[in-house]
Amino acid sequence: MTEGPQSERAARRARKQVLLRLDPAVHDALARWAADELRSTNAQIDFLLRAALRDAGRLPRDAGPHPRRGRPPKEEKN
Repeated sequence: MTEGPQSERAARRARKQVLLRLDPAVHDALARWAADELRSTNAQIDFLLRAALRDAGRLPRDAGPHPRRGRPPKEEKN
């Protein structure tokens, strides 16, 4: 059985996990910066990588938007 185009797109959109080795001093500075901007360290890394790609003109057109910060909105009761 083959997967349809929708499931292929969903697979591409899944968040990727990467192991990142950082100098402890760099990690500490990054964690402090993230805390100052009320982001997690992971979200700060994602934010900075996207900004660097955009500035270099290398951000893919099909890159999804940066995930919103905070809690998801509550569902309305009808």
